[in-house]
Amino acid sequence: MKPKKILFICLGNICRSPAAEGIMQQLVDEQGLSDHFLIDSAAIGPWHIGDLPDSRMRRCGAKHGYTFNNRARQFSADDFDHFDLIIGMDHDNLRAIRSKARSTADETKIHLMADYLRHHPNQSTIPDPYYGIERDFELVIELLEDACQGLLDELKTNTIQ
Repeated sequence: MKPKKILFICLGNICRSPAAEGIMQQLVDEQGLSDHFLIDSAAIGPWHIGDLPDSRMRRCGAKHGYTFNNRARQFSADDFDHFDLIIGMDHDNLRAIRSKARSTADETKIHLMADYLRHHPNQSTIPDPYYGIERDFELVIELLEDACQGLLDELKTNTIQ
């Protein structure tokens, strides 16, 4: 079976999307499903290309047992050719991703991360913690743990038999 390829996207690829990538990868690895998934992350903008994730996000991630150490890269229309799911963290991300879609097939790959939340029904996005305090980074980790598990459960039900 061909691996399901997932790309997580946020504004700068230094907070939310690398955390989603790391959390999802750990969930997949812990469940022995590494061969079934290819997971990556990218940015809407070019500001942090080549940078490690924000030190505050890495610190919060480490407290929860995660390692976020990918280098930021920018999303491009070519990513539609390489990924099955392209998941934005908020509505602004979705608009930017959709602006690069070249076809209806590309558009069907675009999803909102908050749609996979199971235990946070009033949360419509994964908020950007960049200008916030430590608690904002903790909230993002909590939301992403929930949404990544929801996404994985859905994918296991629909694609891994």
